[in-house]
Amino acid sequence: MHTEQSQKLYEKAKDLMPGGVNSPVRAFLSVGGTPRFIQRAKDQYLYDEDGNAYIDYIGSWGPMILGHNPDFVLDAVRKQLDSGLSYGAATALEVEMAELIHSIVPAVEMMRMVNSGTEAVMSAIRAARGFTGRDKIIKFAGCYHGHADALLVKAGSGVMTAGIPDSSGVPKGCTADTLTAVYNDLDSAEALFAQYPEEIACVIVEPVAANMGVVVPKKGFLEGLRALCDQYGALLILDEVITGFRLQIDGAIGHFGVVPDLVTYGKIIGGGMPVGAYGGRKDIMQMVSPLGSVYQAGTLSGNPVAMRAGLTQLRYLKAHPEVYRQIGFLSHRLRSGLEEILARHHVPAVVNGIGSLSCLYFTAQPVTDYTSAKTADTEQFRRYFHFMLDEGNYFGPSQFEAIFVSNAHTLREIDKTLGDADAYFASAASTQ
Repeated sequence: MHTEQSQKLYEKAKDLMPGGVNSPVRAFLSVGGTPRFIQRAKDQYLYDEDGNAYIDYIGSWGPMILGHNPDFVLDAVRKQLDSGLSYGAATALEVEMAELIHSIVPAVEMMRMVNSGTEAVMSAIRAARGFTGRDKIIKFAGCYHGHADALLVKAGSGVMTAGIPDSSGVPKGCTADTLTAVYNDLDSAEALFAQYPEEIACVIVEPVAANMGVVVPKKGFLEGLRALCDQYGALLILDEVITGFRLQIDGAIGHFGVVPDLVTYGKIIGGGMPVGAYGGRKDIMQMVSPLGSVYQAGTLSGNPVAMRAGLTQLRYLKAHPEVYRQIGFLSHRLRSGLEEILARHHVPAVVNGIGSLSCLYFTAQPVTDYTSAKTADTEQFRRYFHFMLDEGNYFGPSQFEAIFVSNAHTLREIDKTLGDADAYFASAASTQ
């Protein structure tokens, strides 16, 4: 596979941007080699600057649930472009988006559009603190909630990949009120509540942890968090930046039946464009400016182009539940195929997943939390990643990222990927 153009661009980029990228995982530091510079995307494929085609299992980290650039979404966006890119003023599109989300997830009684998942999370936590009058928050090791100062404590995603427990540049005071519990361990959260019974404003959790690979909640875990919050007067925030409108049309709230006080969403509500939202109980959201004392603002919030793209995609998903059956079927095919291959080649690895989210861990033990996820052999993943990349399969360049399947994928792509994986493990076995 030729990568000369990507190599040239990477060398130039390293002089102009930290690590040559605008988001850390893209730099390929945990797997080595040259990042691929993508020129375009369509349906289930990415195409780089050298003309190489890849089956895309990232999907812009989740929001491309229908594949890249569905024609009907592009047509809607083109029509919106004729009316303007940004106004910095209220639009009917924002009202339509709020109505649509509320119709799908009734628990989101009132909401605020923002520009990213990070912004949604930091704003939801601020609202929780303002509503409760408390300062402390509970998060879970390995869960990533964006790069706001208070949340870069034992975070997942790129921070986990780099082996950095925190971030420099974050004052100690910013994380002094952040308490860390163990994902899937209800007792660890209960112990924190017992220690600070009247000081915890909220618990924030990924209902499916999708930034330390993919870790599914144990039965009773989310329900137990809901009960603890009710018992101690704290709020429960579900971070659905990954699972929202992807796990199923009403996300993890619908799948698990656990209703949070607040929920956060990401770029899937913008059809992949930069957008996010937070919302929930009306009495809490009425604390947000201009109604209340919790300040949050954004010139680009509710951007009309992003709203038009998101409305078009979400309306399609609401009207076509078969999308979720299809991507669930394809993802199950991928997971079961990988498990069969691993067993046949006697590879110590496990495959986690739910719905259209999956992860292959190079470890022999079950992965249920941050500690067990960290037992994965990242060197083995590095070798696997590059073999699969060279064969035209584009996975996240980190052991601890999810595999996303879209409605544009077909059995042809899944079976090709499984064939490539079989060839890798057969080759690896022959050299041992």
